[in-house]
Amino acid sequence: MIGLDTNVLVRYVVQDEPAQSAVATRLIETKLSQDNPGFVTSVTLCELAWVLADCYGADRPKIAAVIETLLATRQIRVEHADRVWRALRAWNAVAADFSDALIGEIVADHDGEKTVTFDRKAAKLPGFELLQ
Repeated sequence: MIGLDTNVLVRYVVQDEPAQSAVATRLIETKLSQDNPGFVTSVTLCELAWVLADCYGADRPKIAAVIETLLATRQIRVEHADRVWRALRAWNAVAADFSDALIGEIVADHDGEKTVTFDRKAAKLPGFELLQ
């Protein structure tokens, strides 16, 4: 298994830098396999969502599609994939950031009572409470 950093995934998804995009594509499409997958951490997914939105102007459906594709790709293993799927569903229902949705799922998986936040958008996620 090989860990994949955010910048490798960005180059692969966006295809905006010819040399690095070609290397990332070759790695993902020819070197990785179900037996030797690329590993994507939760932190990497949060960074990927942020970079795609902030630097490339990707909308929520595009970001969700990228994450869903990673989850469905045989040569990619996503850390706690079931948690990521739940975070995607929660994120689709509110205007919060994907990272907030994933934080909430991580807390819930660790038997957390709730997640408190000052972020009004995040407070609309299941298991969140606005701290006032």
